[in-house]
Amino acid sequence: MSAEPGSLRHLGDFTATRRTLAIAAFALPIGALSALVAWALLRLIGLITNLVFYQRLGTALVAPGEGHHSPAVILLAPIAGGVLIGLIARFGSEKVRGHGIPEAIESILVSGSKVQPRVAVLKPLASAIAIGTGGPFGAEGPIIMTGGAFGSLSAQFLHLTADERKTLLVAGAAAGMAATFNAPLASVLLAVELLLFEWRPRSFVPVVAAVAVATAVRAPLLGGGAIFPAPTGTLHLDAGVYGLCVVSGAVAGLLALTATTLVYASEEGFQRLPVHWMWWPAIGGLIVGLGGLVVPQTLGVGYNVIEAELNGSIALNLIVGILIVKTLIWSLSLGSGTSGGVLAPMLMIGGALGGLETTVFPAVAPGFWALVGLAGVLGGVMRSPLTGVAFAIELTHRYEALLPLLIGATTAFLV
Repeated sequence: MSAEPGSLRHLGDFTATRRTLAIAAFALPIGALSALVAWALLRLIGLITNLVFYQRLGTALVAPGEGHHSPAVILLAPIAGGVLIGLIARFGSEKVRGHGIPEAIESILVSGSKVQPRVAVLKPLASAIAIGTGGPFGAEGPIIMTGGAFGSLSAQFLHLTADERKTLLVAGAAAGMAATFNAPLASVLLAVELLLFEWRPRSFVPVVAAVAVATAVRAPLLGGGAIFPAPTGTLHLDAGVYGLCVVSGAVAGLLALTATTLVYASEEGFQRLPVHWMWWPAIGGLIVGLGGLVVPQTLGVGYNVIEAELNGSIALNLIVGILIVKTLIWSLSLGSGTSGGVLAPMLMIGGALGGLETTVFPAVAPGFWALVGLAGVLGGVMRSPLTGVAFAIELTHRYEALLPLLIGATTAFLV
């Protein structure tokens, strides 16, 4: 029996209408604004890091663990940051807690894609304090939430529908990630795999529009090249290497499972504490400070460490330290309800896993196994293997590693 024309029109939700073009037009300034927010947040993190750890004025993004610091500073700075975050969450908005992506998902599923205006200001402030005082987090999660907040607020101001609010929220979130890492394709895939819950022109086109503008605006502000350029050289790939990519992906999946389990266990542990949740980030800061005393390089965003992992210049003892200490302090402190992203820590932990595998796996190219481990852990933790693959490629411009990365990330996702 053939379908009636009305039924076909009803099912034609994958067609584009004039309304799609209007929402895409609204998404363009949101993308530009998200890029400016990303730039401002990175500069604010740099300012706080310079003031706290180096006692100087500056906005360049520096690593807390690069120089020699007093043990008192390393121990007390994250605690002080945690106290400030607790105060902001208690008297400002509880929405500043967490790493950004779950909060964006919650806004879509529970709150009709509505975000409070103060979240757009307080979330990046709390995250800058957390990371600038040594928190082992990334800036991308807060930027995703802040960009999403601006998208949602714009939609509320324009009195758009719930679906259209969702589209602009996700457009701002994806644009923020694209502006942070210069990774437009990975940002769009993240939006599709984790936030939109659909792949339709009405949402896909506006998201791509916002991401494209954010990436273009980013270039003069933060640069347009790869964040972690891969060393030049041919990849020596064969059947044995592809098989080991499966092994690497399986191990990455187990590591992702371990880290995720630790986060959940930490959240449950903090909920049992007989103190108000306002003080939990300070306790998480104590965990961070103790870890920083053992391995200072685990503090902060850690872009310098990720770069060393991907070019093969990192020492073995630091690899082991990152695998153990970074995983512990990130997962345990994140469960305290502090503010910070998960992508950068996962890049560092996954890169360390691959660096360890380099000592036993055959040589393919400098940083190759770190790249495979990075994509695997990211795909496993986020449960978004395509995002992990695209992210790894766009960060390094190592396009010839597509198949090994796809094998590793998919295996991690399976595990």
